[in-house]
Parts: sequence; C-alpha cells; structure tokens
Amino acid sequence: MWLSGRSKAEDLAADLPVPIEIRPIRGARRLRLRYDDVRGILKLTCPTRTSRRAALTWALDQRDWIETQLARSLPGEPFVPNAVIPIEGQETRLHWEPRASRIPQLNAGELRCGGPEAGFERRILAFFKRQAGETMEREAAEFAAKASAKVTGVSIGDAGTRWGSCTSEGKIRLSWRLILAPPEVRRYVVAHEVAHLVHLNHGAAFKALEARLFGPGLAEAKAALRRVGPRLRRIGRR
Repeated sequence: MWLSGRSKAEDLAADLPVPIEIRPIRGARRLRLRYDDVRGILKLTCPTRTSRRAALTWALDQRDWIETQLARSLPGEPFVPNAVIPIEGQETRLHWEPRASRIPQLNAGELRCGGPEAGFERRILAFFKRQAGETMEREAAEFAAKASAKVTGVSIGDAGTRWGSCTSEGKIRLSWRLILAPPEVRRYVVAHEVAHLVHLNHGAAFKALEARLFGPGLAEAKAALRRVGPRLRRIGRR
C-alpha cells in the first residue's frame, strides 16, 4: 500500500512524457527505472516502503535520461533534402540546390543549402551550431547582467542527456539542439544555467532567481521542453 501524498503524486505523474508503472519489490534497496519501448511505458521498481509521491519525484529527476530513451526508441530525423524540421519551433523544409550558396540561407519556411550533396548534412549541422552559439551567447550575457553574474565562456555541444551545464568558473555549455526549440524553451535553459552560476543547487534561492531572470511563463516553458525534448534529440540522427 502506498503511503500518503497520492493526490500530489498524480500531478507528478502527469509531468512525465509517458505513462509509468511503479512496482514495489520486497528486499529492493534502491529505485530502478527502465523504458519498455514495446508498451511505451516507464517501469520503476522500488523498496516496498517508498511512497508513490517519492517514487515519482525521483523519476522526474531522471527526465533527461527518459528523454534520451524515448529518442532512441523512435526513428531519427536526419538532415536530408526535403526533410522538415523545426527551427526555433517553426517547421522548416531543408532544400538542396547544387548551385546555391554552401552557407545555408533561411527564408520563408525553407533552409536552402548548395554545394555537393555529400556534404549537405555537415553544412546544415554547422549552420545550427553557429546559430546556436551566437544566439545563446547573447542570451547568456543578457541573463548574467540581470543576475550580476559573470559568464566566462559559452560553448556548444551535444550531450546525450543534458541540455546545459555550467561550472563554478562561469563556463556554460549548451546543446546546439536548443536552436530548434521554440525561443521560450531555449531561453528557459539559458536562464536556468545562468542562475546556477549564482546558486550551484536547486534550492529556494536558485528557483527565485531563475524565475526572476526568465520572467512570466516559466512553468509553461519547462512543460514545453518536456514535450518537444524527445523529438529534438532525434533530429540530425539516422
């Protein structure tokens, strides 16, 4: 039998991207989570005295891992001619035209790129990384000024399970995939990492600063990231 907190627990379950099945196991010493891609559900086993609320809270802390498993379970969306992918949340067609500029050009719902087709994917990826770096470096500086924090560097990567990270030296690393997301989603992640430059934890002071930096709509931006995250991780993969 579950301990108290069931009403709140159901709210937590709704925040997960897929249904979850929780199974208390006699003798279990810790919580374990796996994704059943056949049934499309998460399976969590835990010690028998773990409350449903505690189990779901723990599962939510594994959100990045969950999104990675979801992305791996579905087909990738490679950068190929005529593919349609989001750029800042807007569905955009990738167009290859041999005689066009090799530097991708974005216009009217189309990203046009020229040159040999063999290098099409590489040039599209380079474009996204460049756009992500320029955009998020500017946004990090904006949020850092509000937080009276110092950003010593912004780098772009593609970590498997994290959208962003930072160090106590003021260095921030962000996923280039965020340039594909709606602007409010990207800005939420940037604000989150800048807030960590001041508070290297997720306590009340951190949450207050994060909310002040981002402004209205923070909860909606978090929810949007949970919603679009799995697809973002599939884009550019075969």
